[in-house]
Amino acid sequence: MASGQQWVLVEMVQAFYEAPAYHLILEGILILWIIRLLFSKTYKLQETYKLTEKEKEDLIEEWQPDPLVPAVSKEHPSLSYDIVTGPPSHKIIINGKECLNFASFNFLGLLDNDRVKQKALTSLKKYGVGTCGPRGFYGTFDVHLELESRLAKFMKTEEAIIYSYGFATIASAIPAYSKRGDIVFVDEAACFSIQKGLQASRSVIKYFKHNDMEDLDRLLKEQQLEDHKNPRKAKVTRRFIVVEGLYMNTSDICPLPELVKMKYKYKVRIFLEESLSFGVLGDHGRGVTEHFGVNIDDIDLISANMENAIASIGGFCCGRSFVIDHQRLSGQGYCFSASLPPMLAAAAIEALDIMEEDPDIFTVLREKCTSVYHALQGTPGLKLVGVPLSPAFHLQLEKSSGSRDTDQRTLRRIVDYCLEREVALTIARYLEKEERFLPPPTIRVLVTVEQTEEEIKKAVSCIKEAALTVIS
Repeated sequence: MASGQQWVLVEMVQAFYEAPAYHLILEGILILWIIRLLFSKTYKLQETYKLTEKEKEDLIEEWQPDPLVPAVSKEHPSLSYDIVTGPPSHKIIINGKECLNFASFNFLGLLDNDRVKQKALTSLKKYGVGTCGPRGFYGTFDVHLELESRLAKFMKTEEAIIYSYGFATIASAIPAYSKRGDIVFVDEAACFSIQKGLQASRSVIKYFKHNDMEDLDRLLKEQQLEDHKNPRKAKVTRRFIVVEGLYMNTSDICPLPELVKMKYKYKVRIFLEESLSFGVLGDHGRGVTEHFGVNIDDIDLISANMENAIASIGGFCCGRSFVIDHQRLSGQGYCFSASLPPMLAAAAIEALDIMEEDPDIFTVLREKCTSVYHALQGTPGLKLVGVPLSPAFHLQLEKSSGSRDTDQRTLRRIVDYCLEREVALTIARYLEKEERFLPPPTIRVLVTVEQTEEEIKKAVSCIKEAALTVIS
């Protein structure tokens, strides 16, 4: 054994003598470098200087923290409120003055309806004010289950789920299904709640031009080619199209029949946000699917709030049972927020009763929307944005000053002019730094079934007079 070890040592010494000189030099340098790294300090101690107490006090006095939020002028329009007293129904009292209400989303006039108020009052006495718990933690009341059943029946879907906050409905629904790595094709004019849902999903977002089906088709074809290159990834990637039935920011109706064709052609899912079109479009107020005669089963998920036509609070999603049940475990607004107050659920049920009993109310609303649309045509200096069937129109400056603030001040003067003459309008509000595609400043004009022909004529005349006075 000892002789074997000696032989190995002899071979090592012999190899050392036979090795090239440059090889030995390189190995020697590497050995020295390793020794240096092992024994040298990884950092140099810098000379420290002890501050005196006065120097410390001076430094503290001079230090100024960065502002927590950007500076905002006290004259910012969002900080000056018009105070409402009483219900914002057919007439609205603003800053102590009674006005014709063309500023609230009370399309069917149900906000101050006696039947709805009585139902809410009865529920208030039975259940109390709130629920103090999410749906999964003693926050599910019998009226919640009844409302979900009624909404599913009304929309002719298998199941519905309700949320306690309208904005959170679609913002929770999107990330419940679309995850990191999935792809969402969305209209550029999508409302802010959709944008927040997309942001929370962390999916790949591809925007197409507003209501431009050719642009959407181009994006879908490009994605199809990418999928052919990587079929393994394509198999696990979900694809969605997210649109609004009636767009909040443009008052346009989406071309739903064309979207359904693309759904089956490119194998994507459609999410339809109907907060503005629910209770407005269709012979029975079922929204854009009824308006176009599209089979509701062709839409994977429908979302809407109950804060417009139904005049309550909260929102709902409806569709097939397996789709809706998934939200009961994954919809953040459903799982973690206190459930809808029972009195508001009862009010929504009564509103649905009225809608089912009197479908002519939707015909009346459409006639009044069309009347206002045609009457507002030719308003001096203002361009009317929207379609005749929309209950929410936008009035936009024909010629912008080039400054958003200046344009907003001009529109505000028009609103104030009308307010002084007892016609209530409102300026469309946006989070300017948060919007993906910021819409131009506009005045929003809202139509309800309660407005008479004389009142519509008065409001239109006042708007045109204000535009002529302020813009000219």
